[in-house]
Amino acid sequence: MLAELAIVPSAPVVVPELSGPYAAEAAEVRRSVVDAAQSLGSAARRWIAVGIDGPARRFSAYGVDVPVTTAPDGEDESMPLSMLIGCWCRGQADSPVELDPLLVDAGAAPTDAHRIGVDLAERIAADSEPIGVLVIADGSTMLSPSAPGGGERESAHRLQSVIDAAVTEGTVGALAALDPQDCEADGVEGRPVFEVLAGLWGDAPADVDLRYAGAPFGVGYTVATWRRVGARS
Repeated sequence: MLAELAIVPSAPVVVPELSGPYAAEAAEVRRSVVDAAQSLGSAARRWIAVGIDGPARRFSAYGVDVPVTTAPDGEDESMPLSMLIGCWCRGQADSPVELDPLLVDAGAAPTDAHRIGVDLAERIAADSEPIGVLVIADGSTMLSPSAPGGGERESAHRLQSVIDAAVTEGTVGALAALDPQDCEADGVEGRPVFEVLAGLWGDAPADVDLRYAGAPFGVGYTVATWRRVGARS
């Protein structure tokens, strides 16, 4: 049973040890990510984390060795950045949480990503235990002149507005319709993960708690928690 779904960015800057001189700018989005993780941890002790696949590494590759693991009693692990962030979120929950990674190829076709989400929904529905889903994805990397994607694009702002509106309203049609070429041009690497979210959630209305939407470093960060309408206690 799907207990709750949380959406967080795949951003090392949310980890305090990695923020460095950007700590003040990262404070609001970090608080929002921690709040979302704690909410998800209260809803479910088992999480499935969905993020983009990539090279396995530790946080030391981003400047500081911050140990993370998928289980409360596990050892420090190497994994793609999205799962490093997922496991760091797991560690912010108030209760012990087990995390099961689901990695999606960055070049996955929209239909394939959507199918992954549909299959995941069926898997979760067949389980009587409450399961939380952690969706780890950034928006555009081209939202300011100094943005890491190579500068600012007006089309990137428009695309980010589409993503933010879909997350805010809990509607997945726009996420399912994200165009791979547009997303590549505007630096939305998380596109397949948003499409997995669309397949997972389906047409059900969402009770949304939007916790953050902004681009403090020229990258679109959106943080929210979703539940099925009527499911909040």
